[in-house]
Amino acid sequence: MKFVDEAIIKVHAGDGGNGCISFRREKFIPFGGPDGGDGGLGGSVWLIADEGLNTLIDFRHQRSFKAQRGQNGMGSDMYGKGGEDTVIRVPVGTVVTNVDTDETIGDLTANGQRLLVAQGGKGGLGNIHFKSSVNRAPRKSTPGTPGEARELKLELKLLADVGLLGFPNAGKSTFIRAVSAATPRVADYPFTTLHPNLGVVSLGTDQSFVIADIPGLIEGAAEGAGLGIQFLRHLARTRLLLHLVDIAPIDGTDVVDQVHAIEHELEKFDPELLQRPRWLVLNKEDVLPEDERQAIAEDIIKRLEWKHPWFLVSAIARENTLTVCQHVQRFFESQKQAREERSDMLPGDVRLRGEDRS
Repeated sequence: MKFVDEAIIKVHAGDGGNGCISFRREKFIPFGGPDGGDGGLGGSVWLIADEGLNTLIDFRHQRSFKAQRGQNGMGSDMYGKGGEDTVIRVPVGTVVTNVDTDETIGDLTANGQRLLVAQGGKGGLGNIHFKSSVNRAPRKSTPGTPGEARELKLELKLLADVGLLGFPNAGKSTFIRAVSAATPRVADYPFTTLHPNLGVVSLGTDQSFVIADIPGLIEGAAEGAGLGIQFLRHLARTRLLLHLVDIAPIDGTDVVDQVHAIEHELEKFDPELLQRPRWLVLNKEDVLPEDERQAIAEDIIKRLEWKHPWFLVSAIARENTLTVCQHVQRFFESQKQAREERSDMLPGDVRLRGEDRS
């Protein structure tokens, strides 16, 4: 199934029911007072996040959703029944934007989270509300108000801890297969990955993280070239980027140039992405003579002036892939510990370095 991560839909909440004009007419009471009831509320339209969904493809077939109208008021002080709400299920990680105003309405990041996207109309007032000392038989009611109508843009951003990025055929899909139970298609030609793949890396009890294999980028991706531009947005939620590079490209391309090209695309798309923690993973070490691998890797790191963690691996042979995952897990644990320490500090509680607080 083709991955669809963007959709435009129209939602229309139900109109409120009209108020009723009616008078009490019973035996021995020929001229009773007004008894027209109010109209019911129109149904609203809600979005709900469902972790069982991973694509917006259903909205290719149905793009318009409407909630039920409220029932009109009736005589004998009978109020109209409210209209049924319409609930639309979307994948976790869906960002909802108003097409007309470009305003972000909400971001559904947890399973079961609900978002009101169109409010139902209010019911009209029956003539019982217009009785007064000077008007004992009012022939007046109000109609229900219209329900809200909007055109919405749904945009799916994957929720992953780690994002894999790199040029096509750098070995990202092979890497995610090696470290998780995910089984993306793998082949020796570019653009094998046509949609993002998620995998859970488990290192033991309460030690796991989610990793996303993003389709390969090419130069010009930030302007829409190739497949990568459709999925660069998925990197926005990741806490760590693993930049995979083929250490010995068949076409003889300089690895340093490849790294700089990807950095350039990240900066053009979103400069903040370039500031995110990013580790270099030099893949396919198995194609190099064993006694030359380390020297070639260190030369690349030196020419890049790389100041962050880096690893030399063979994803297909699963060499050093576990080491990478262990370092990632320790990185997340240290981040968590730092957050907990900051939350323990009360406002104005300044701790000096080395201060004994016992």
